[in-house]
Amino acid sequence: MVVTTQQKRRRLAAAWLYAALLASGAVQAQTGSTSPTLQERNNRHGWQACHAMSGDAAAQLACFKNWADSQLPADTPPPSLTTAPANPDTGQKSAQVLLLPAMNTEAPDGKKIGCRNTKYSELSRFWELQRGTDCDTFGLRGYRPISLMWTGSNSVNNQPSSPAPGHTVTTPFNYRRAEARLQLSVRTKIAKGLLASGSDEEDGSDSLWVGYTQQSYWQLFNGSVSRPFRTTDHEPELVYIYPHQIALPGGWKYRLSGLGLNHQSNGQSLPLSRSWNRVYLMGAAEKELGGDSRLDLQARVWQRLRESSGQDDNPGIADYIGRAELAGHWQINRTHTLGLTLRHSLRSEARGSARLEWMKASTSIADSAALRYHVQLFSGYGDSLVDYNRRRTVLSVGLSLVDW
Repeated sequence: MVVTTQQKRRRLAAAWLYAALLASGAVQAQTGSTSPTLQERNNRHGWQACHAMSGDAAAQLACFKNWADSQLPADTPPPSLTTAPANPDTGQKSAQVLLLPAMNTEAPDGKKIGCRNTKYSELSRFWELQRGTDCDTFGLRGYRPISLMWTGSNSVNNQPSSPAPGHTVTTPFNYRRAEARLQLSVRTKIAKGLLASGSDEEDGSDSLWVGYTQQSYWQLFNGSVSRPFRTTDHEPELVYIYPHQIALPGGWKYRLSGLGLNHQSNGQSLPLSRSWNRVYLMGAAEKELGGDSRLDLQARVWQRLRESSGQDDNPGIADYIGRAELAGHWQINRTHTLGLTLRHSLRSEARGSARLEWMKASTSIADSAALRYHVQLFSGYGDSLVDYNRRRTVLSVGLSLVDW
């Protein structure tokens, strides 16, 4: 292609214009005689100068390229060409593939997004135990699984009862054993670095959280009674988390201690009203098994806050639901997780519950592992507040969203 004298002049002018934009920002930034945003204005308007050069396509392209290069951080690797392997099935020849710089996965300050940084352990990211896992305050996070599931049980409570006066249903309902179960659970960190903080990314950081969980049983398959919600439990809580890095025998690490205040109620009027308040202590440990496999254990023990006899909807609830809980999870690999949760009343007349669950992430979304197939088997007391003193066995199958 023959380049005319006029085109050469346009290209030279473009180069001088672009150099002037950069130089003015650099010189004035060094002398301190300009506002801090001048370089940003030059970067922002540089493309407009290139756009104005519509008379010479080659000069305009060169101008745009120079401007685009100036927007990349200094340490960004340049694009490169590599050769893709040949297809062994079809014998198709190899082709060159353009490798672009990785997408930005960093926060505006240049740090990795803490609670998604896989450099750190699962527990550390979930509770943001270290400075490097911090995702700041008032961001909405997942808590317990957000679920939509079909459930079938060995019995359904058509006539809920409680020892409290006026808390027993006199006319039985006509509920079915097959239902839908919905659970919503979210949390947010409202404070951090209260007692523990440091300047290093590995330093521990304590935090204060507010959480909310709502679980509903919906008679979706019971058209004869207009498909009502059989019961809905509301559970707000306040949790303080203190981080640890304590080595334990067998390769375990004790990672956190916590103190929580919990309220749970179903928001019903008599005779279905059920509620209680408790304070709990918790601790958690984890063990890396290699690759994507790991174990974690969390223990909680709680004490019910006393209520007057006239305000107690469910006397003896701790004797049924329990006073302590031990939950363990085995991340088998990127897609499979097994969990077991045990509750016990800590009394000679042992009551409580056991919950066994399996989750599987679709292979196509294994990297995020957020949406999972979920199977759960529950047996015992307290699957819902209205059933706190009724033993049930419940099988649930559906989908759950975790750690989003």
